[in-house]
Amino acid sequence: MNESSSVVNMQSLFLQNGKETTEPVKAHVKGCVPAWLRGTLVRNGPALFSVGDTEYNHWFDGMSLIHSFAFKDGEVFYRSKFLKSHTYEKNAKADRIVVSEFGTMVYPDPCKNIFSRAFTHLSNVIPDFTDNNMINIIRYGQDYYASSEINYINQIDPVTLDTVGRVNYRKHIAINLATAHPHYDDEGNTYNMGTSIVGFGPPKYVIFKVPAHASGSEQKTPALRHTQQVCSLPFRSTLFPSYFHSFGMTENFIVFVEQPFKVNVVKLATAYFRGINWGSCLKFDKDEPTFFHLFNRRTGKKVSTRYSGDALVVFHHINAYETEDHVVFDLITYKDSNLYDMFYMKNLRMNTSSFIEANSNSSPPVSQRFVLPLNVNKDSPKEANLVTLADTTATAVMKDDGEVYCQPQTLFQGLELPNINYKFNGKKYRYFYGSKVDWSPQPNKIIKFDTVAMTHVEWQQDNCYPSEPVFVASPGAVDEDDGVILSSVISSDPNTSPFMLVLNAKTLEELARAAIPVSVHLDLHGLFIPNTN
Repeated sequence: MNESSSVVNMQSLFLQNGKETTEPVKAHVKGCVPAWLRGTLVRNGPALFSVGDTEYNHWFDGMSLIHSFAFKDGEVFYRSKFLKSHTYEKNAKADRIVVSEFGTMVYPDPCKNIFSRAFTHLSNVIPDFTDNNMINIIRYGQDYYASSEINYINQIDPVTLDTVGRVNYRKHIAINLATAHPHYDDEGNTYNMGTSIVGFGPPKYVIFKVPAHASGSEQKTPALRHTQQVCSLPFRSTLFPSYFHSFGMTENFIVFVEQPFKVNVVKLATAYFRGINWGSCLKFDKDEPTFFHLFNRRTGKKVSTRYSGDALVVFHHINAYETEDHVVFDLITYKDSNLYDMFYMKNLRMNTSSFIEANSNSSPPVSQRFVLPLNVNKDSPKEANLVTLADTTATAVMKDDGEVYCQPQTLFQGLELPNINYKFNGKKYRYFYGSKVDWSPQPNKIIKFDTVAMTHVEWQQDNCYPSEPVFVASPGAVDEDDGVILSSVISSDPNTSPFMLVLNAKTLEELARAAIPVSVHLDLHGLFIPNTN
């Protein structure tokens, strides 16, 4: 009964509107924050779920609240501000939700005149998506942006958290949608991936690059003005592009998983008139295969071998690397697409037993390793495992038609929001960190997983819910796990203030916690920006 009661409190905490803390407040540190830890962790997530008398239907619809945790000389300072997007401003002015989101379709106020209503209907023939960027913080050049998966991103000042202005991808690269999970190479270049659906020629996936030297700070123009297309790939089904939330990158390749979790373009374009939300335009086809595509990062040329696997749903890549003529990549996979459904507000408001019963058939997140052999040709043996690596049980078998069928190695079950030491991104690595989820999408543990020993350690505190763990390396670190893990933690216990948790990344032992004397809302993703001064 006590556990159920605390979870109900957590759900209330999870769903209530967040609050701004516009000026920095000093946290009370217990333990020792390493003196070398200097920089700002900027994080993003939905936190405003009602406006006036109107409410959103889905947790991912909530308006963005940007958080910052500044570390200097062993001290921690917190502040937060709502992203002042066009969506936020329109909703605030109307004192009601007037811009449609993923799970909430908005229709004209019946009190408006017929001409205003007609214009609103007409403008929704081709949807112009919200600019409520509530997923992540990304960097292009020296500019920082709040981002989601739409054509708009909003530049922010990572120090003050002020919204600088909105940028439209479509003015710089021919895409309608883009991921909120780009990659950064050792030179500081940013790689990202988008979808071109309408208005730019044949529909396709597009991979693009923004050079490290691109910066809009001085000329008041966006870093995206230097965007370069790396390559593109036609949809396997013209009207049903694969949904993708992230992708992989090695030293030489881009890894794209074309999954059978797809967007119905016709349904999307007519959703407004059908009276359905955009979220319902996603469909998982469990009978279709998953395709794995490799592109050379420098030439844009696609590897000609056709790699496939069983149907799956993937949101987050963990890491990818090359070794001994193989590409290895690790994913968080699902056997169905029910994860998004869990986040509808009506589901999150259920009591514990009802929620567990309603989602008993949903698949858990599973960390899996896929291996693609590169030295495949027409003379490769059929029906034999072409993976020659000794440290994995993943297989790749060539079929009679030349397609290579891949089956993964299972690493761990129940982990989401993966993070690594980013210095090992695209390189052979050993450890990843993540948030443990059990019967609920609300994380309750931090996990460190060892891919060599196949063991894990964890951090947990009763009634506490940590955000995505972020790794920060120690100065001069040689070992992959020499550093700290940072996570913002909220609690359903009214006697426990929200706090920034600092863990030893080797052991997950607590080094310090910085109690924050104001409200902090659960977030999604973020970026640590080191202070080099």
